[in-house]
Amino acid sequence: MALTQIDHVSADDRMADCIDNCFEAAQASEWCATECIELGDEEMARCIRLCRDVADVATLHARMMARDSPYESDLAETCADLCEECADECEQFDHDHCQTCADVLRECADSCRDMASA
Repeated sequence: MALTQIDHVSADDRMADCIDNCFEAAQASEWCATECIELGDEEMARCIRLCRDVADVATLHARMMARDSPYESDLAETCADLCEECADECEQFDHDHCQTCADVLRECADSCRDMASA
């Protein structure tokens, strides 16, 4: 089902953008974690853990927005905090996947903060 078919989402551009950003953050985080694992560098353990957490929380947040959960705004703040912490971690590494992930997570954090304040 397209987001435009969900009444409460199609009526709120911010929510539709946030759902898209959360799914994009989940994808970027999964990719980053996988690439970091393949590097086998123990220094990246925290990056991997945070990326996995982001993927789970961002996906859950998007799903809660789609179902119009009354707890969505509570999770929005958590998702934003986690995205920012993970972006800070990713930015410490010069790998392209880490830098791309950080950029995507910053955008997701901004849209989640917007949803938390709505």
